[in-house]
Amino acid sequence: MGNQVIIEVSARHLHLSAEDLETLFGKGHELTRRKDLSQPGQYACEERVEIAGPKGSIKGVSVLGPVRPVTQVEVSLTDARALGITAPIRESGQITGSAGCTVIGPAGKVEIKEGLIVAKRHIHLTPADAEKFGVADKEIVGVKVAATGRAGIMEDVVVRVSESFSAAMHIDTDEAQAFGVAGQIYGEIVKLG
Repeated sequence: MGNQVIIEVSARHLHLSAEDLETLFGKGHELTRRKDLSQPGQYACEERVEIAGPKGSIKGVSVLGPVRPVTQVEVSLTDARALGITAPIRESGQITGSAGCTVIGPAGKVEIKEGLIVAKRHIHLTPADAEKFGVADKEIVGVKVAATGRAGIMEDVVVRVSESFSAAMHIDTDEAQAFGVAGQIYGEIVKLG
């Protein structure tokens, strides 16, 4: 079918501001690229941090590059519970009024007042892909997942359209487990309502 999109699982990670990067890893530190991600210009780094909340902490959290204007931490709802944090489900970049946490690196720590979110499930598309699939930027769609042993339709999926994207749906580890998503799995974009 022409409306299939690959489903990628996005584990807990964070994006750092240049200022927070230096606080956590030392003056003048630059991110060390480990591997490129599916979205052009985005990459996983060698750097890892610990994130902490009132109830616990999680060590070895991946840092993604490049640096951003503001630090943003993305976790699953399960992670948020383990940390003792009530994290809102938001689109990436929508961190105003979100949760805070402590980020701990080898050279220091940063207390962020807001920036911890559970990423809203979403699909990255180019304008050409969006036209082909008959969807628009910010449209809410469903994605049908089959052949996983836990078939179903994920609703409330936001479409994000940009020339700088590569076609892929992103879900977190909780969602992947609920729908049995592992390996190379495609979902079918469906219109809702």
